[in-house]
Amino acid sequence: MEPTRDYPLFGGAFSTILPPGAIDVSDLRPVPDNQEVFCHPMTDQSLIVELLELQAHVRGEAAARYHFEDVGGVQGARVVQVESVQPLSLENLALRGCCQEAWILSGKQQVAKENQQVAKDVTLHQALLRLPQYQTDLLVTFNQPWSSVGPENLSPPPWSLGDFEQLVTSLALLDPNIFGPQ
Repeated sequence: MEPTRDYPLFGGAFSTILPPGAIDVSDLRPVPDNQEVFCHPMTDQSLIVELLELQAHVRGEAAARYHFEDVGGVQGARVVQVESVQPLSLENLALRGCCQEAWILSGKQQVAKENQQVAKDVTLHQALLRLPQYQTDLLVTFNQPWSSVGPENLSPPPWSLGDFEQLVTSLALLDPNIFGPQ
């Protein structure tokens, strides 16, 4: 299976390359207007692209940590542990013309799904792309529950960090009017 190229996001205002087999969750259930959510057809993996208000009070690595902890709080995570935070080279981004700083964070959270008591360990990889001229933090989250990574012979196979990185680096802004008048 090939990745889906130039997949439109947010009504065509952005586009990206989606990993093989990605299912648009908005075809299955309501998704907030500021999010695009995709799930893997055979595992519990998911990818979320969010347009968030710029958190100007935090900068650099602290901004990446802020969003990671915020996601943990929203999900009611019992454990939130950052494993690494690295700057992401702007040269590699399709958004390099409007992104002023970018970070990749990897960490673990212990989260119980809706209506479930047992919390599961989830590895999260997040890319934070800061677009201050649009007052926006663009957050891409790759959720990888430990139990979701199945055998490599699944069709399509479980998504990899390479799939996540391709989505992040290929994200392109096609219509800045999504942010309103500038």
